[in-house]
Amino acid sequence: MGFEVNVEGPRRMFSILSESGEPVFSISESVVTGWLVILIVLAVCLILTKDLKKVPETKRQCAAEYIVNTVNNMVKVNMDNESIAYAPYIAAVFAYIIIGTLISMIGFRSITADISVTGGLAVMTFVLITYTKIRCHGVGGYLKQFINPLNIISEVATPVAMALRLFGNVAGGMIITLILYLALGAASGALYNVMGIPPIQDVGYVFNIFQIGIPAVLSIYFDLFSGAIQSYVFIMLTMAYIKMGKE
Repeated sequence: MGFEVNVEGPRRMFSILSESGEPVFSISESVVTGWLVILIVLAVCLILTKDLKKVPETKRQCAAEYIVNTVNNMVKVNMDNESIAYAPYIAAVFAYIIIGTLISMIGFRSITADISVTGGLAVMTFVLITYTKIRCHGVGGYLKQFINPLNIISEVATPVAMALRLFGNVAGGMIITLILYLALGAASGALYNVMGIPPIQDVGYVFNIFQIGIPAVLSIYFDLFSGAIQSYVFIMLTMAYIKMGKE
């Protein structure tokens, strides 16, 4: 028994067609889901920061202060005390990536499984790194490094590596989960054949016993654990590159 794996990119959700019927402007699934992630992050921020007091009186404010202190301490440890201004960006990128990845657990497609999304995040970080280098060393000091051709390659490789690392890990996990899910369905069919249970015509086996429970465990790893790790790795690389740019 064989099976076919068809991996496609994000779907087109809305399109504006030309007179010939060709799409001239499209909004992909990643864009729609990305805006949903932004609204989720905004809602969480509004809820946690509602009616703030000088002395915390609610669990919401305690949670908000804990998150802020954690991010600030992370920036101080991995960069320096003067880099605290980067903390909001680090927190925003982390929240966007981890929610955008974990959103697949409720049926949406992970936005980080789209190279255009991870590429956009990498470009934003690259712009911030370049700005930091110019601010700390001046335009002349920034351009001076390119006397060595290897530095040109290193400069270009930074956003490419960050984008591909995040995309590859998330998309790879999604593909592995799909393959294992189909393989478990094939294993269920093989078991039914041994037991002499015939498949339903045009439907196959409605109830695949090996697809119960096991995919959920795999999803916990590839979506929850791996998503959190990749979000953390991305912001750690961001802080490391910014710190290197200041030196």
